[in-house]
Amino acid sequence: MKFMKLGSKLDSFQTDGNNVRYVATELANDIVVNVGDAKFYLHKFPLLSKSALLQKLVATTNEGNGDEFDIHDIPGGLAAFEICAKFCYGMTVTLNAYNVVAARCAAEYLGMHETIEKGNLIYKIDVFLNSSIFRSWKDSIIVLQATKSLLPLSEELKLVSNCIDSIASKASVDVSKVDWSYTYNRKKLPEENGNDPNWNGVRNRMVPKDWWVEDLCELEVDLYKRVMSNIKSRGIISGEVIGEALKAYAVRRLPCFGKGAIHCGDVLKTRSIVDMIVWMLPAEKGSVSCSFLFKLLKAAVLVDLGEMVKRELVRRIGQQLEAASVDDLLIQAPEGETTMYYVDLVKKILEEFMMRDHNAQIELAEGHETQEVSRPGILSDASKLMVAKLVDGYLAEISKDPNLPLSTFVDLAEIVSGFSRPAHDGLYRAIDMYLKEHPGISKSDRKRICRLMDCKKLSVDACLHAVQNERLPLRVVVQVLFFEQVRAAASSGTSTPDLPKGIKDLNSGSHGSSRSATTNTEEDWDAVATAEELKALKAELAALRLGNGGGVSERNGGDIRSNADRAAISKMKGLLMSKKIFSKIWSSKGENSGSDSSDSPSSANQEEAKSTPSRNRRHSVS
Repeated sequence: MKFMKLGSKLDSFQTDGNNVRYVATELANDIVVNVGDAKFYLHKFPLLSKSALLQKLVATTNEGNGDEFDIHDIPGGLAAFEICAKFCYGMTVTLNAYNVVAARCAAEYLGMHETIEKGNLIYKIDVFLNSSIFRSWKDSIIVLQATKSLLPLSEELKLVSNCIDSIASKASVDVSKVDWSYTYNRKKLPEENGNDPNWNGVRNRMVPKDWWVEDLCELEVDLYKRVMSNIKSRGIISGEVIGEALKAYAVRRLPCFGKGAIHCGDVLKTRSIVDMIVWMLPAEKGSVSCSFLFKLLKAAVLVDLGEMVKRELVRRIGQQLEAASVDDLLIQAPEGETTMYYVDLVKKILEEFMMRDHNAQIELAEGHETQEVSRPGILSDASKLMVAKLVDGYLAEISKDPNLPLSTFVDLAEIVSGFSRPAHDGLYRAIDMYLKEHPGISKSDRKRICRLMDCKKLSVDACLHAVQNERLPLRVVVQVLFFEQVRAAASSGTSTPDLPKGIKDLNSGSHGSSRSATTNTEEDWDAVATAEELKALKAELAALRLGNGGGVSERNGGDIRSNADRAAISKMKGLLMSKKIFSKIWSSKGENSGSDSSDSPSSANQEEAKSTPSRNRRHSVS
């Protein structure tokens, strides 16, 4: 730390209790100055020779009141006035980064200018500031912090702006010219301890580009914002480093950042910090992680920040949504909402993603080569597939909410229904989770939610789970079984399955005697399958298997079935003999919607964690 000593005389200020200061000298005092609760018994000559204010006060004082003055509003208070008084007496005074601002403001208040006496206190402090303080990284930060308690005078004296310029210029300097001692929070180097036998006096350690980030976290939000604005305006520091600085500040200043545990007393502070960070974010896509943007959004929702901030975060998240995780999307709903999660906000993010895709396609069709269109990213099939998978995982999580309306689930799924994807296992898992948590929904609602997935795009494990799933309508179970058998036939080299006689008759227009058994086919078809019906359905459709003569059917195994099995089989035959229903299966084209990797829905792959690294050991941007 830089310091400057003024004066040469010994300090002869004495204290009589806590409230009395006097100078130990043979001369009797002839002036009393009241500063706060303290009284200074001093002498006119040394004070009046350097202070324009005291000259004015003495000249305007009535003789009846004596020479006693009150200057309770002096900046810096008791300590600052004592520095000025000692300087007037020529006593030794040490100025440093911690007291120089108070001394400068007090000297200004007392009028200690060059017009009163050459080499006065204001001149000497300004020399110290310009030659030492503003040239030191650490001292500039300390002084800037000290200016906050002495506003607005410190602002008028340009102490704040000079500190900000000094800090910004040093942060923007080329790293090859930065002394490693400037950097934050580092362990001592071996050579500094004298323990490195290979140390040859040459600094060979690279300085990271973000060496200044941690030190600026000491600043309060308003000063930090001004420093960062100055740094950004210079256009030297990359958006990545600016983003890292903002992330470091959020983690340091908001200890509960991202954990949803902001205390009531911190609401105003959190609002100001989040608002500042959002509007300071670099324009470049990817300058901050998608996870960090979601944490800002969660904090904004938690403290009920303005809609403009939320819209800006939604817009930015929509630009890089493919990099998000399911945990990122799980935003707690505001107070007063019936649902657990803020689904409407996620819907807006998805709509932003889709809107950018739509706008880019229009620009491409019109022949405009935009930066977004010309580079891979949000418009690529891979990005769309990642977002679709993300939505599937999100739907599976929010389905656990018993208050989630079916319309909300369907609307969210349909936003990404146009994205082509190879498997619908993730969507099936989400649908199954919703049916499990909402057992009381109607047949039509079951039909509506199941229509979101394409049974042809279920993996073997998903099909195995579906044909045993008593929560699914019979319609869906038949589709799953049929397309699984078609897939098995194709894999064995046969182009078309050998259909059972009843289904062949169905295709040729012969309905046989099955009509009497299907008086209410549509209603039965949309009903939830029982265990016996699932067993019977599997047995009837097993005839579609190829290569080994087919599975068990009533024709070859009826003698071992129970009466319940026979009744269920009879019902299933009636359903299958409906040409109207079977034709739906035969020509069914599932909806294209979100998917994840082929996995067993009962133990689906969990979304891969994408959390920001802990800042307990922050990695520098190099």
